Amino acid sequence: MPEIQPQETQLQETQLQETQSPEKLEKRARNVLLFQLSRSMKTKWQLAQILEKREIPSEIAKPLLDRFEEVQLIDDAVFAAAYVRSRVEKGKSSRIIGRELQQKGVDKSVIEEAVSGITREDEEKLVLELGRARWGRLGSLEPDARYRRVSGFLMRRGFSSSMVSSALREIRSDD
Repeated sequence: MPEIQPQETQLQETQLQETQSPEKLEKRARNVLLFQLSRSMKTKWQLAQILEKREIPSEIAKPLLDRFEEVQLIDDAVFAAAYVRSRVEKGKSSRIIGRELQQKGVDKSVIEEAVSGITREDEEKLVLELGRARWGRLGSLEPDARYRRVSGFLMRRGFSSSMVSSALREIRSDD
């Protein structure tokens, strides 16, 4: 086993200190944040988790995240509004969207404000539209099986059972 020379050990310690200096860590954290935000919108909580995984100390990460929020590079309200729009387009209910936003670390008041734009009428129209499309694709099945499958599909999308039942009654009567 080769011996480690004192110069090598000293060099390794110096390199370790350089990579751990607060300035270098802050620069690295800033680069990580900018890279993540260039890829997609993220919440402050998500970015804090990413920095934690990258072993950026919280005493460096927190002020940097606050600064990014101050200059509006991070804005959970804007993120929530954009997220709600995209998820509604994919046929998700306000209940599911709210839960997903909560898992992403968005504050409850911000979630309520973002989801408040979805009215019950919008959801009823959406559940009817999704249900009709799925009902038509399952035309080869017997009616009870179609009902169960479409019902399960809509329930997994987060719509209430009363809304799903009402939509399926209407779809069945049209059929």
